[in-house]
Amino acid sequence: MNSISKTPLKLIDDRVWRTYAGGASLDRWKQSADPQDSDFPELWVASTVKAVNVGRESLPVEGLSKVSLPEAEGVLTLKALIEQNPELFLGVKHAERYEASPGILVKLLDSSERLTIQVHPDREFALQEFNSRFGKTEAWYILEGRTIEGEAPYVLLGFKPEVTEESWRILFEKQDIPGMIDALHKVYVQPGDVFLIQGGLPHAIGSGCFLIEIQEPTDLTLRTERTTPRGVSLKDQACHQGIGFERMLQCFHYEATDLDGALHRSKVQPEIAQVQQGGTLTNLIQAQHTDRFRLSRLNVTGDYVLEKTDEFAAAIIVSGQGLLEYANQGALALQQGDTLFLPAGLDLMTWKNTNPSEDLVVVLCFPPS
Repeated sequence: MNSISKTPLKLIDDRVWRTYAGGASLDRWKQSADPQDSDFPELWVASTVKAVNVGRESLPVEGLSKVSLPEAEGVLTLKALIEQNPELFLGVKHAERYEASPGILVKLLDSSERLTIQVHPDREFALQEFNSRFGKTEAWYILEGRTIEGEAPYVLLGFKPEVTEESWRILFEKQDIPGMIDALHKVYVQPGDVFLIQGGLPHAIGSGCFLIEIQEPTDLTLRTERTTPRGVSLKDQACHQGIGFERMLQCFHYEATDLDGALHRSKVQPEIAQVQQGGTLTNLIQAQHTDRFRLSRLNVTGDYVLEKTDEFAAAIIVSGQGLLEYANQGALALQQGDTLFLPAGLDLMTWKNTNPSEDLVVVLCFPPS
């Protein structure tokens, strides 16, 4: 077990059913022979969280990431692996605070339709209503976009200035979907954009967005639309997650602002953190933005040495080809679409680009510092 905690572990793909359609861009990114949209628009990465899908409770567990262990030791869920020794895999300090929970959940998400307007609980609301120490603050890193039915990719973010708690309640009770959409700011997105969505903020990912999402490790989503954009009726439980509509409406933070204020609150400017001869590390989400998680992008042009101390990370190979050398023990071949769990014991790595015609681009997802 000690040797495995010093080895990069490739994750087995786990597509997850959702209430919205999508996934074609995710299929293309995975270089599938037949990319298409479906009811499985998300790929969960380094997940120890079960997906909450009302009406599918009797089906096999969805959402738990699996790892194929070296030396023919078989396949385990990441959750089961970590629980064998949280200090080894997550780091001593992290395990002291969070025990066997990674404290984060990472997803790749591709929407062919707008997601329902929703809100996630902050930690105080999550503890009170769901007995969860984690809320669901999240961040998005836009990878690509596609125009669908003439609409460029976009997101909805935060209440406009004229929205009040009472006016929002009326829109919800009437199920005035156009009114609810118009109550939020519409922001068109570009590859490379980064957004931080704090618990309590009303939002929706629009059609045509292919992104990486890092979040607190829950699947607590409260929806104000009782019918999805493609006409699928949602059970009440799928909207309010069992707390009732009255309490659901209390989850929102009624902090209305103009568009500039909404962007100032939610849009994050990436900052270059380190430059080596072999590449560049860029911070996307860091401690000054939130204490829930951290997110970075590594652009490798040659050989890039990365060191981390007593903490784990999840890694997504966004594009390119390369090798990951570690602790003089070996090298792991990398290609676009690979996802990895990098245990705490893996403290020194060299990322190598083996295709000089393009960068090896890796997104690194870290727990709270």
